[in-house]
Amino acid sequence: MDMIYLDDIINSTKDAASEFLRVAKLESGQTVVVGCSTSEILGENIGTHSSAEIGVAVFDALHSVFSAGGIFLAAACCEHLNRAVIVPQEASANFQVVNVVPTPEAGGAFAAAAFNALTAPTALETFNADAGLDIGNTLIGMHLKRVAVPLRLSIKAIGKAPLVAARTRPPFAGGSRAVYNETLL
Repeated sequence: MDMIYLDDIINSTKDAASEFLRVAKLESGQTVVVGCSTSEILGENIGTHSSAEIGVAVFDALHSVFSAGGIFLAAACCEHLNRAVIVPQEASANFQVVNVVPTPEAGGAFAAAAFNALTAPTALETFNADAGLDIGNTLIGMHLKRVAVPLRLSIKAIGKAPLVAARTRPPFAGGSRAVYNETLL
């Protein structure tokens, strides 16, 4: 792996995560689900060229930014593990724990990096995150709370992988006479 390319990935990941925190208006204790295809970062088809080195670099970059803000990071696994998520144990309450250890070949290099880096990693069947980052079209929507709101970031890609961001808001209740709390929008 070219060190300059890896540094570019780390820097763009940190910049995107910092901007994301500002735009999504996340607060300490909230969660972000991240799906990441290291193959797509390399410009290859998802699931074909998993890179443990890139997985670790992206996880470390995101974790450093999110943990500084008190935000929990949930790492989405690939479809070979039914898109389970890896979270710190303290973020796993009220969710079904599953027994699996992700690897670059099954789960993905990013999820494997999360599992190896967290002190008490927990694999969950499903999750309801407050916001999410999708690096490389990994389809994280199933792990977001209702209702997802797309966010536009200035950084459009990590490496060669497209970057998509979303936050969530509470669903609206009511009809034409309803009044909404502007701070929850």
